[in-house]
Amino acid sequence: MAPQIKYTKIFVDNEWVDSKSGKTFETYNPHDGSVIAKVAEGDKVDIDVAVRAAHRAFHRNSEWRLMDASERGRILQKFADLVERDAKYLAELESFNNGTVLSFSHSMIAMVLPVIRYIGSLSDKIQGDTVPADGEVFSYTLKQPVGVCGLILPWNAPIAMFINKVTSALAAGCTVVVKPAEQTPLTALALAALLAEAGVPKGVVNVVPGFGKTAGAALTHHPDVAKISFTGSVVVGKEIQQAAGVNNLKRITLELGGKSPLIIMNDADLTVAVPYAALGVFTMQGQVCIAASRLYVQSDIYDKFVEAAVKHARSIKIGNPADPTTQHGPQVDETMMKKVLGYIEKGKLEGAKLMTGGKRVGHEGYYIEPTVFADVKDDMTIAKEEIFGPVQSILKFDTLEEVLERANSTSYGLSAGIFTTNLNTALQFTKHVEAGTVWVNNYLKIDPHVPFGGFKDSGLGREYGLYCLDPYLEVKTVIVALSKKL
Repeated sequence: MAPQIKYTKIFVDNEWVDSKSGKTFETYNPHDGSVIAKVAEGDKVDIDVAVRAAHRAFHRNSEWRLMDASERGRILQKFADLVERDAKYLAELESFNNGTVLSFSHSMIAMVLPVIRYIGSLSDKIQGDTVPADGEVFSYTLKQPVGVCGLILPWNAPIAMFINKVTSALAAGCTVVVKPAEQTPLTALALAALLAEAGVPKGVVNVVPGFGKTAGAALTHHPDVAKISFTGSVVVGKEIQQAAGVNNLKRITLELGGKSPLIIMNDADLTVAVPYAALGVFTMQGQVCIAASRLYVQSDIYDKFVEAAVKHARSIKIGNPADPTTQHGPQVDETMMKKVLGYIEKGKLEGAKLMTGGKRVGHEGYYIEPTVFADVKDDMTIAKEEIFGPVQSILKFDTLEEVLERANSTSYGLSAGIFTTNLNTALQFTKHVEAGTVWVNNYLKIDPHVPFGGFKDSGLGREYGLYCLDPYLEVKTVIVALSKKL
């Protein structure tokens, strides 16, 4: 049974409103392409209204700004309780709107609950320093919220990204305007309702569904927005970086794409490495920025690994994401499905060996078989460009030094991994690989306590961990002259 669609309007000042134009857009179920609901389509006018609400809520005398930091933390803990209460509904809604298999969607909700609780616990841990400056002065620093934040979400993990960005901004004392991806607006609206129920004052959290060219562009160009946080493609990230400097100098956090290398050494335990390598690239149908989409296998075990990888890929159950036994669902929409199928054709044309998969499944919905290529070379398109689909590209290497050079020969630097039983090999790899997160003998482990972000074109700034509030804070220095007389 399809989950109830409770919210389809714009959320501003803790109220549900239509778009000023009266326009709506359709959102779809990737399983069969059917229309789920019509959602209010915000544009520049609606963004202006939302930013004004957030700006009022950030005034120095507002309820939010005068609230104790510990009370902000209590509100976020209450929010976590409400997410836990509604976990089943939220998981079903996410699966219905973006095609995430239901079992993984439930796991995602379980993963984000500690994120809310951890970040919420930091609300009253924001501290400055006393500074022993020269002369008869008393010097100290204050960490204060940056202001109104524009938070632009991706479609692949809407709940996780909403929670990560919104709770970080609120814990720091900021106010926010959220622009969900046009493909997946529904869970952001449901979460906004829970924040209002938790006690967030009016204007602190606002959600404006719409399209990037209109609502997104208006948010990134708005002179009263102090910061933008965006998760998505490198192309759009670069556009946002430029837009952020047009009308004021916005602070920005960018979590962008990846072409992450996963290294399998000769001494790796293949009973562990093969399933992890599959998990790394087939999770959420490959629609994750940290996907292990360049799989380097050392030469002595290459043929054995490929055989095992093919067998594993063929064992993955494809089906309706609402079925709790399904392991592999659809791509998010027809556009992404066609894009991924195009990459598969390029792989075949450029000489990679298609070992399994590579085809669309059925004629309804946007399903693609888990796909494995062998004999992939570094100069092939599937080894260079982010596919964002269920395509495992397996490359051969001989030495650690060689594979480090090849792993780093990319403009991306989001994540990397290695499977080995040699401690020195693992430590040398973690030291020299150019990536923000490096996994050893595991992959895709995300934890709220550790920072996450990328090198090079994979982004700017860090999320999660003790670093997560810094992008939402300004440091103010205070210098007080002291009398020389005691």
